[in-house]
Amino acid sequence: MTTDKSTATAVLQTLLHGNQLKRTPRTGWGQRGVVGAEDVAAHSFGVVFTALILAQVSEEPLDLGRTLAMAALHDLPEGLTSDIPSPAWRYLPAGIKLDVERAAMDEMLATAPYRDDLMVLWEELHAAETAESRLVDDADKLDLFIQALMYEQQTGNRQLAEFWAVPHQFYTPLAQAIYDLLREQRQG
Repeated sequence: MTTDKSTATAVLQTLLHGNQLKRTPRTGWGQRGVVGAEDVAAHSFGVVFTALILAQVSEEPLDLGRTLAMAALHDLPEGLTSDIPSPAWRYLPAGIKLDVERAAMDEMLATAPYRDDLMVLWEELHAAETAESRLVDDADKLDLFIQALMYEQQTGNRQLAEFWAVPHQFYTPLAQAIYDLLREQRQG
């Protein structure tokens, strides 16, 4: 790949979209009274780190590069859409969230020479048909539950109890076992 001004411009635009995640709050925490809650970038790091650790002990063979790339990309659309909380999505037409996020990804990567490669990874993640995509989905949810437990323990905020009301089912046995441990710690 040659380095010219258009490539540098496309890369910079992608980096600026990713950087926006550092200023995009995770709105669900704020709705539940968590003051100074994490931003989307902090959550994204949590997902990448969780995926890295889960991949080390995965029973299924994984492509670590693909796994971590999907984890890094999983919330990138929120650089444009912001973090729209799940209660809001349920009032919108079915499938609209994926369509909106796909359009955001397409816009962010429109001129990037790596657009097709990253879109393939992003689509694979959302299809949840590969071991890598399922592990990243599990990492995303585990990071959410770990953070909910931390906020409950640090602040005593009982508004977060709704996260635990309906037990979550994970793809991988290990993620399920970790979630079960989190629930035990919470009850403990």
